[in-house]
Amino acid sequence: MKIPAIRAKIGDWTYYIGTMTFKQISEKVEKINDQLHKSEGLRDLIQRSLTKNHLSISEYILNQSERFFNSIVLAVYNDSPNWVEVELNFKGEEFFNMGFLEFSGEEKIFPVDGQHRVEGIKEAIKQKESLGKESIGVILIGHSKDSVGMQKSRRLFTTLNRYAKPVTMDDIIALDEDDSVAIVTRILLEEHKLFTKSRVTKSKNKAINDTDKTSITSIITLYQCNYELLKLFRKLRKENEPDEKRDKKKIKEYLKFRPSQKEIDLFEGFCRKYWDNFSKELNSIEEYIGLEVSEKPALKFRNKENGGNLLFRPVGLLPFVQASIEIQKRTKENFGIIFKRFEKIDFSINEKPWKNVLWNPNEKTMIMGTSGIVKLLLIYLYDEDIIRPSELKSLKFKYADKTNIEGEDINDILNELPRY
Repeated sequence: MKIPAIRAKIGDWTYYIGTMTFKQISEKVEKINDQLHKSEGLRDLIQRSLTKNHLSISEYILNQSERFFNSIVLAVYNDSPNWVEVELNFKGEEFFNMGFLEFSGEEKIFPVDGQHRVEGIKEAIKQKESLGKESIGVILIGHSKDSVGMQKSRRLFTTLNRYAKPVTMDDIIALDEDDSVAIVTRILLEEHKLFTKSRVTKSKNKAINDTDKTSITSIITLYQCNYELLKLFRKLRKENEPDEKRDKKKIKEYLKFRPSQKEIDLFEGFCRKYWDNFSKELNSIEEYIGLEVSEKPALKFRNKENGGNLLFRPVGLLPFVQASIEIQKRTKENFGIIFKRFEKIDFSINEKPWKNVLWNPNEKTMIMGTSGIVKLLLIYLYDEDIIRPSELKSLKFKYADKTNIEGEDINDILNELPRY
């Protein structure tokens, strides 16, 4: 086996950059076994770190025509490939770092970084042999199985894995072309009157800064709301137009692969209709949209004096969306009717039932970690007949705990809450 390569050096590592075909990866690269540890227990520990994620990588290779990977870092031991240097002269300048790595066949190769990709490639080739012709970038380093060599390779292994930075949520929303929630969220940010003109903060955090007087919510919260809508959309699609291949995928797998344009358009229309009704039937939202950005439209609805309106707080908006979806499932009413009925409920978070649940009136701060009770309160206030016995029991316990009400009084307190 010969691999065209470029030789380079960093720190005390000399390494080679080249490509290998999927077939070569499948045939030549082994799983990590005894290369990093002599201890059988420690070897097993590393083996267990190889999760089923390689199956999703295999599915990605098989189904995504625009597939692409970062380079895999491979360690070579047992024998050293022969470096054949090729002298290159270009415009009077000589280069000596290009050439070929010539393998004898006695070498052993294992992944220092990219073991899931290696196993995903192997699994994909089993199902589609023609993939063997495709190639992936590789970085090859030397490895020694003595104690010094093992220590050096272990350090590299942990360095590459410890400092790998996962893709952030805001990167996904801004860039992902397979995640249909991200795609539709971007469209809404550009086109829907509720979210254009700086009405959604682009902060990397879910929370909204106190100085922000224009935004209704954060971009991460909007994505999370649309994620909830996707779950309902998929449920309705399954009921009305079942598709075995589409419907059997769990939502996390569904979001890894771009659906058909028709599916994206349908989901976009579903989200638009939801947010259109939200904008039209809730007076606070309609009033907010009617104000120009220069007028600081969110100031009345989100402030430090009385907290403002539940819908203008990320910790209130998301459970509101979740509650409205759950109500739709149970009542089969359309969202326009649901929002119109919600308009009869007081969303001022300095008033019951939100005070001391969502808003601390003494410190004038939001109370975090309350989405579950907020959702249950919204369902209960909408129609106490549709809340399930287990949910009502949970609501009573959580509400009594938050508001320091004696358990025996909780029924009377809930019955006194202002609701539709």
